[in-house]
Amino acid sequence: MTNKIDSQMLKGILYGCILLLLSKKEMYGYMISEELDIYGFKNISKGTIYPLLLSLEKKGLIIGDLKPSIYGPRRKYYSLTEKGIKEKQEFFKEWNQLNSCLTNLIKGVDEYEN
Repeated sequence: MTNKIDSQMLKGILYGCILLLLSKKEMYGYMISEELDIYGFKNISKGTIYPLLLSLEKKGLIIGDLKPSIYGPRRKYYSLTEKGIKEKQEFFKEWNQLNSCLTNLIKGVDEYEN
């Protein structure tokens, strides 16, 4: 994502992306950032990721656990709670619905313009 995207829109999407990533395995903040980068979310600042993790944790959607690291200080690994699993499923459902509506709108506008 090399173009600048509205920060509120991006935060809403990243909220769901973090839940999706943590449904695969537990991860620490930098690992989440690296994983997002692999999927095309380039240049997402750590100043965006860590507040989202804190928010998700405060809402009880994820839980953090400090674990030792062979590379230095302990790292806080995050995993989904039961509430987080349900929220991830809801996000996925809402995303699919929103994606479908936006796709229909784009097709309708394209047909009108051509």
